[in-house]
Amino acid sequence: MALREITVLPTATGPRDAELVDGARAGERWACEALFRRHAPRANGLAFRLLGRDEDVDDVVQDAFVQALSSLDQLREPNAFGGWLGSMVVGRVGKLIRRRKLLTRLGLRRREPPIDPDELVGRSCPADAAIELRAVYGVLESMPADARIALILRRVEGLTIDEVAALVGASAATVKRRVAQAERQLRRDHGDGDAVGPRSARRDATDETAERVRLGEGGER
Repeated sequence: MALREITVLPTATGPRDAELVDGARAGERWACEALFRRHAPRANGLAFRLLGRDEDVDDVVQDAFVQALSSLDQLREPNAFGGWLGSMVVGRVGKLIRRRKLLTRLGLRRREPPIDPDELVGRSCPADAAIELRAVYGVLESMPADARIALILRRVEGLTIDEVAALVGASAATVKRRVAQAERQLRRDHGDGDAVGPRSARRDATDETAERVRLGEGGER
């Protein structure tokens, strides 16, 4: 399910996020580890979809988690830890993309190769979702960081405008402008900016590959 779900219910194998957050605030190492184990796969999938198969995905997730743990006193709703961590992943991805673009303009870094959608799409991906994923990822490198992130959160993560706004820390009106900018480029380059398949199918189509990469099992192809 998507990162927009901010409440994690208790399971047969563990306590609610609120209990883990309370333990982490008290300096309990087991609580920190439990939060990481619970939320790392989802955070990794988010970073993976935003960056592609990138050497910095793991660092982004780990740095976001360290940031989250070090600022737990700012978390008003302990059961919202998952979404809060997601916002930090998004923020770090944005900074990374902007820094890379700046270094490239200054001639201090080679231009990033385009993301290969075939490295993201899982074996069970429906054909219509695969077509849209290829279209979306085919235009990302030429987009500003903010528009790129908004497009992925809207088209691939399947979040609403308000949910995207919460993750990126911007107003809904600003997010609408960013998405519209990205959609215009998508239509210009591919002739159709309308969604093809269910958003959950597009997100789920990449979850399988993201998990395989996280576990060090290599790519699909």
